[in-house]
Amino acid sequence: MLTRERLGALVPVLLGTAIVTASLLLFASGAPRVPDRFAGTAVVVRSPEVSTPAIPFPEPRPWSGPEAAELVRQLAAVDGVTAVVPEHTFYAQPVLDGRAAPGPTEGQGWASVALAPYRLVAGAPPVRDREVVVDRALGVPVGGELTVLIATGPASWTVTGLVDAEALYVSDAAARRLAPGVRAIGLLGQPDVDAVADTVGAAGSVLAGAERGALEPRADARTRWIGMQVLTGMSALAAFACIFVVGATFAFTVNQRRRELGLLRAVGATPRQVRRTVYREALIVGVPAALGGVLLGAAVAVPVGALLVDAGFQPLGFEVRWRLWPLLAGLTVGPVVALLGAGVAARRAGRVRPIEALRAAEVEQRPMTRTRWVAGLAAAVGAGVAGLTALTTDDLADLSAVALLGTMALVVAAALLAPAVVPALVRVLGRALPGVLGEVVRGSAATAVRRTASTAAPVLLTVAFAVFIFGNVQTTTGAYAAAREASVRAGAVLIPDGTPGLTDAAVTSAAGAALLSTEAYVADTVITAIGTDPASLGSVAARMSVLSGSTSALSEPDTVAVAHATADRFGWSIGDTVRVIFADGQPVGLRVVAVVADGGFPGDLLLDRALLRQRNPSVLAAAVLLTGPPPGRTPPGAELVDVATYAARADAEEDRLVWLATLLMVGVSAGYGALAVASTLALATVTRTRDLRLLRLAGATRRQVLLSVAAESALVVAIGALLGGVAALLALLGSVGALAEQAGAPVDLVVPWPAAAAVVTLCLALAILASTLPAQSLTSR
Repeated sequence: MLTRERLGALVPVLLGTAIVTASLLLFASGAPRVPDRFAGTAVVVRSPEVSTPAIPFPEPRPWSGPEAAELVRQLAAVDGVTAVVPEHTFYAQPVLDGRAAPGPTEGQGWASVALAPYRLVAGAPPVRDREVVVDRALGVPVGGELTVLIATGPASWTVTGLVDAEALYVSDAAARRLAPGVRAIGLLGQPDVDAVADTVGAAGSVLAGAERGALEPRADARTRWIGMQVLTGMSALAAFACIFVVGATFAFTVNQRRRELGLLRAVGATPRQVRRTVYREALIVGVPAALGGVLLGAAVAVPVGALLVDAGFQPLGFEVRWRLWPLLAGLTVGPVVALLGAGVAARRAGRVRPIEALRAAEVEQRPMTRTRWVAGLAAAVGAGVAGLTALTTDDLADLSAVALLGTMALVVAAALLAPAVVPALVRVLGRALPGVLGEVVRGSAATAVRRTASTAAPVLLTVAFAVFIFGNVQTTTGAYAAAREASVRAGAVLIPDGTPGLTDAAVTSAAGAALLSTEAYVADTVITAIGTDPASLGSVAARMSVLSGSTSALSEPDTVAVAHATADRFGWSIGDTVRVIFADGQPVGLRVVAVVADGGFPGDLLLDRALLRQRNPSVLAAAVLLTGPPPGRTPPGAELVDVATYAARADAEEDRLVWLATLLMVGVSAGYGALAVASTLALATVTRTRDLRLLRLAGATRRQVLLSVAAESALVVAIGALLGGVAALLALLGSVGALAEQAGAPVDLVVPWPAAAAVVTLCLALAILASTLPAQSLTSR
C-alpha cells in the first residue's frame, strides 16, 4: 500500500535515480568522436604524447619535416599500406562580407583529402600558392576570389574547387610552409596494426578504429570535459539531496511513530527488529523507485543530450550510446540511496525504549542525543577541513568542488544541530506573531522541536545551495573580471571578432602591446612560451621581478627569460643553453638570460616574437593593448573595445557555460527542496489531526485553525531559511578567502539577495499551500 509517508520518500528517490541514470548514460556516451577529416582511414599514427603539469588538453609534440618524411618512408613499406599521408594543419578562416566566416578555423594540404570522405564536386585541386578548395556552402564559385585569414593576415585566394564539407584545402607546398610540423600521419589500404606499431616504435602512437577519437580538436575535448564536470556535479548533488530528503522524511516519520515503535518494543521486539522494520520500509520505497527512475532516466537521456549540445556542454555530433552498466548502476542507486537516507532514522528507531516512547508521544524529552551532537559537530569539522583545503588549492575547478563539498558538510551540520537552536529561534522569530495565535504557534513549535527541525530541513537545503551556488559564481566571476580590468593599462583593446585570435596584420594596425602564446616542448613536457616585441616588453617588464640576469638581453638572438618555477623544474640557470621544440618540430637552442619571479608574465618562457613566429607560423595573438591612437580601420577578424568590455568578454563563453551549469545545479537542489518542503509539511499537517480537532473543540474557528497552521509553516520556513543562509554565508566566506589567496588580492563577497528572496518566497508559498490544504480538509469533517 502506498501511504503518504512512502510517497514522500518514493518521489525523491525516483527523481534521483532518473538523474543519475541519465547522467551515467550521457557520461558513457562521452567518448571522443572520430573527426570527419580522419573518417576515411582506418589507421592513424600520431606524434608522441607529452606530460601536462599546467596545460589542459595539450597537443602532442610534433615531428619535424625530416622526421615525418623518414617515418612516411618506413610506413610505406608496411604490408597492406597503399598510401601514407602526413597531415599539415594550420590556421585558416574565410572572410565573407568583411567578417570572419563562422565554422572551422583550420586548413590542410590537399593530400589530406584522401583521409576524409570528401570529394571534389566542382573544379580542380589546388596546385599553386594562393589556390584553395572550400565548402560549396560559402557561395563562392570556382574561379572566384576569396579573402582568407591566416596568421600573417588577410589575403586574396583563388577558389579552384568545391567540396560538400566544412573544410579548406590548399596546395601541399603551401600547407608545408604554413605548418612545417606534423602531428598525424594517415595510412590508407588495409595495414596490419601490429606491423605498423612495430615500425613506429617509440616515435609515436598508433590509433585504429574508435581510438582515432583521440585526434578530436582540443576545443571539442575541452567541451566534453566541461560537460562531464556538469553531469558529475548534477549527479553528486542529486544523490546528496536525495539522501538528505529521504533521511529527513524517515526521521520525521520515525518521530511521529514513536508510540507505535514503543509498543513494538513493549511486546518484545528487539532494537535490531525495529531497525529492520525501517530498512524494510526503505527497500519497499527504493526498489520500485529505482525501476521507475531507470526508465525515466533512459527516456530523457536523448533529449537532455541534445540540450547539452545546444548549450555548448557537448560537441557537435554527440549522440547517446546505449550501455548496460548505467542502467544497472541506476537500479542499484535507488535502494542504496533509500537505505542511506533511512540509516540514521533506523538507528534512532532502534534506540527507542517503551517508556520513553510513551512519554515522547506527548512531549519530546530529549531533542538532541549524544550521537546527534557528535555527528553534527563532526560534519562541522569536515566543513572546516574543506575550507582549509580550499585555501591551498590552485586549480579553480578543484576549488569549486571542495567548496561544494564544504557546503554539503555545513548543510548536514546545520540540519543535525538544528534542534539545539530551534527553541531560541522560535522565541525570537515567533515574536512577530501577535496575540493568542502567536502563543499557540510558538507553543506548538517549541514543544515539538524535532518535528520543527525536520520540517525546516528541506528549506535549509534549498536556501543553502541556492545562495551558495549563485553567490559563489557571482563572486568568482566578479573577482576575475575586476582583476583582469585592473591589470590592463591601456585606453582600449583590440580583441578577436569571430576568430580564435588576432593575425599579425591586425596587431600591426594598432599601436600597442601584444603577446604571442604557444605551446613548447622540453623533452616530454609541454610548457607555455610567450613571444614579445620591444613595444610589448616594456609593459611586461613593468610587472616582472627579475631574480637573476637581465631581460634587456632578450634583444640578442636565440635568448630566453624563464619563470622561476620552470627554471627549478628543469634545473636551468643563467647562461645555460636549453633545447626547446616548437610547432615546427625542430629543436632550437635558447640561452637563458634571465630568471623571473613566477607570475611576471603569463607563461614559462619569454622570448622574441619574431623567433616564435618563425617556429610557429600559425600562432595568433589573444589581444592588443592599445598605447597609442586606435587604428583608422579595424581589420577583418578584429574588434576595438574599451577595457571594461574586454574584461567582461575575455571569458564570456566560459562565463556563459558556468551560468548554465549554475542554473542546472540550482534547479536540481531547488527542485528537490521544493518537493521535500511540500511533502514534509503535508505529512506534518496530516499527522496532527488530533491537535487540529482539539483546537476546534477549544473554540477556535476554522479560519483561526488554518491561520495557525499557515503561521507555523511560515515560522518553519523562517527557521530553515535562517539556518540555510548562515550555512551558505559561512561557505561563501571560505570560498572568498580561497579566491583571495589564489588571486593574491582582496575579493569582494557577493550575496545573491534576489536569488535568496526568490527561493525563500517559493518555499514559503509551497509550505503554506502544502499545510493549509490538508488542514482545510481535516477541519471540515
